[in-house]
Amino acid sequence: MDFLTLLVIYLCFVLAAVALLCACSGRKESFLARSVNGASQVLSFVIPTQLQSATRRVLHRLFHTRSCLFVVLHVALQAAVYGEYTWEVFVYCWELQFHLLLLLLPYLLLAGNMGCFILCSRANPGIITKSNHASLVKIYAYDGVLFQKGIVCPTCNMEKPARSKHCSFCSMCVHRFDHHCVWVNNCIGAFNAKYFFLYLFTLTAMAATIAIITAAFLLQVVLLSNMMRGSYIDDQGQERAVEILFLIQHLFLTFPRIVFMLGFVILLTLVLGAYCCFNLYLALTNQTSNEWYKSRRYGWSHQLTLQPHDRGVVYKNTYSKGVWMNLKEIFKPPTVLERKKK
Repeated sequence: MDFLTLLVIYLCFVLAAVALLCACSGRKESFLARSVNGASQVLSFVIPTQLQSATRRVLHRLFHTRSCLFVVLHVALQAAVYGEYTWEVFVYCWELQFHLLLLLLPYLLLAGNMGCFILCSRANPGIITKSNHASLVKIYAYDGVLFQKGIVCPTCNMEKPARSKHCSFCSMCVHRFDHHCVWVNNCIGAFNAKYFFLYLFTLTAMAATIAIITAAFLLQVVLLSNMMRGSYIDDQGQERAVEILFLIQHLFLTFPRIVFMLGFVILLTLVLGAYCCFNLYLALTNQTSNEWYKSRRYGWSHQLTLQPHDRGVVYKNTYSKGVWMNLKEIFKPPTVLERKKK
């Protein structure tokens, strides 16, 4: 099997895994979820019924119940990346006289990331109980469209405060609910949103830093070996100048684990970077993921006004108070006393 075929298989596997994760952990109405459901209906004609039932139970256990599996997977992936970085990349870069602070930066980011991870996973996201319900219901006003007064949660048997939602994973209502994150095994709500934002930022910075250092090392190897000015003999016995694909293949055969890790962290940087930008956008506009998705039914404008396509109702984001105050609300959630002062 040649390098190009192996690379294509690897990319297809990674993209399929990402799509499956997004589809199974996302909403049932999403495009990916509908696509997976359509594909499963087609495959149901050729897959035995017992295997289908077992697969459904496994997927439900993984993506629709609270489990530490993804936390273990998260730690294992970090351990694998940092093990390879420490065992090979750090040593090679040290021999090539890379700056020590640059090489230690991923470890500093790891320490910060683990701290944010622990705080985010262990902190109370804003669980609504009968004892705090009366105070939490006064913090945000009902907008009359996304959140309406008088809606009672059938599971918790309490009126839902504005911006709250019942989490099916944790079986409880959460104040200013954003989403349930399987990677930290906890809901993201009003009281741990700041930890999640810092966790996501440091995780993205970790992947980007390791990718940059590893790419700089491989580039240094290419420059020192003067490989780009060389040539090679192809399968037909003809001499050819070194091309990018041949260079990548040569580096993969010389440093297979390093190149494999580099491809993984680059993809991780792109995915996490996009998600980090999305969360920054939500923070600056004072929205949650739950509110953003629900508002898609009405369309969107930069004036924060939503005009539904199917109803004569106009929605306006009444929770946005300006960029600075919106960002401040993430790190210092409002209380009843603060709202009375306003």
